[in-house]
Amino acid sequence: MERNMDLARQILMELEKEPYRGTPVSINIDDTPIEDMVYHVMLLDEAGLIEAFELGFGEINWMPIRLTWAGHEFLEAARDEKRWKKATKMLETKGGGIVFEVLRDLLVSMVRSKVLPQKDS
Repeated sequence: MERNMDLARQILMELEKEPYRGTPVSINIDDTPIEDMVYHVMLLDEAGLIEAFELGFGEINWMPIRLTWAGHEFLEAARDEKRWKKATKMLETKGGGIVFEVLRDLLVSMVRSKVLPQKDS
């Protein structure tokens, strides 16, 4: 299964809406097969963006619990739709694919350039 960064971002946004209870939560994204959701929850856990729980029972079944600090940070940088589309398009065009660490750094750089004054050379 291929990694889908748009789906990963959607999962983070949906998980952020859930109140924290310390237990797994069920989130649904329209027109997304459960297998894709489970796989991306597992990937987000591996990346340290969320805390998730593997239910097991003979099959892969991961459920999200909460965003981590890193997950909140990434989501803040990725939240703006224009910035997200610009960053992912840049990476696909210039890099040939989306590498998570480069995407995160690019998004943070884009936020930084909006917030911090530009230094004169």
